[in-house]
Amino acid sequence: MSIVHNPKRRAVLISAALAAAASSAAAGASGGAVPPVPHPSPLRPLRVIGFGGGFNLPIWAGLRQGFFVAEGLHIDLHFTPNSMYQITKLLAGRYDIAMTALDNVVAYQEGQNEAPIGPEPDLFAFFGSDNAFLSLVAQKPYRQVSDLRGKTLTVDAMTTGFAFVLREILARHGVAENEVRFERAGGVASRFRAMSENPQHAATMQMTPFELAGESRGMHTLLRADDVLGAYAGMCGVARRSWAQAHEKAVVGFARAYHRAVQWLVEPAHRPLAEALLVAHVSHLDPALAPRAAGILLAERGGFRRDLSIDPAGARMVLELRSRYGQPPRRLTEVSRYVDMRYRDLALAGGRT
Repeated sequence: MSIVHNPKRRAVLISAALAAAASSAAAGASGGAVPPVPHPSPLRPLRVIGFGGGFNLPIWAGLRQGFFVAEGLHIDLHFTPNSMYQITKLLAGRYDIAMTALDNVVAYQEGQNEAPIGPEPDLFAFFGSDNAFLSLVAQKPYRQVSDLRGKTLTVDAMTTGFAFVLREILARHGVAENEVRFERAGGVASRFRAMSENPQHAATMQMTPFELAGESRGMHTLLRADDVLGAYAGMCGVARRSWAQAHEKAVVGFARAYHRAVQWLVEPAHRPLAEALLVAHVSHLDPALAPRAAGILLAERGGFRRDLSIDPAGARMVLELRSRYGQPPRRLTEVSRYVDMRYRDLALAGGRT
């Protein structure tokens, strides 16, 4: 047997041998090309749209741990630049499920939304995730709410629930709306970048962990919204009623996987992995801040809703603020108009559809 010492010639011979072997194997298999075999249990694609931030932790955990796959779902997760884009695209059928504020459901159902839509939107929330983890964050020179007089405050849009929370906080601290300027700057991640780049953006409402990232850059967390409001219903699983009725298995499966992810996250043994997921997915988060962020998101009081319920008092606060600040004015009292927990109930009961 001869030995080839020339490396280039040796590589050529190896490549030729591998190609010949592959050709021989293909030819010997049933005398021709072998057709692909379909997967016995193909996953159903589910298009989900949310805001960028650590409040997506249950989805990231569910993806890592295979909880969504166990429900036969392939999650295609996208992040929205603002609430108007998110809801209009959800209503247009470009996305199946949105992780969004309960207030957005109310706004579009009641015609108090910013974007023009069809005559009969059919949005509803089918589970609750959190209280929105809202904080009022200000640039370094400002240490109390009264310091914001004469300054520019940023919002997603003046018609959104988080803008209403900001306006209510100002009112309760004696700051009139004509004493500040409001400027649109997009969703929470966009507002964080805007504040980081433009010191004229004096303050905004932020969601964990962006207030912590701001503190690491010299900003101040002036207060947490729940310390002022007492309760507030934040992010929810949201879909169109017509779509959910036609895709009940997917809605229930999504809720069940999300619930499993929350239960997995709150286990103390999994805290290091929860922190690692935050660092991996939140680009502005210093790893040193991950334990604090996880502590807020996973707290027994004020953290992710363990049972995916929508806090009744928090939902009433959403309606109270929208009744006060929404246009055209409308007195809103019936939470049941915007919520259907049947899918969540089936998910937690283990019911299969």
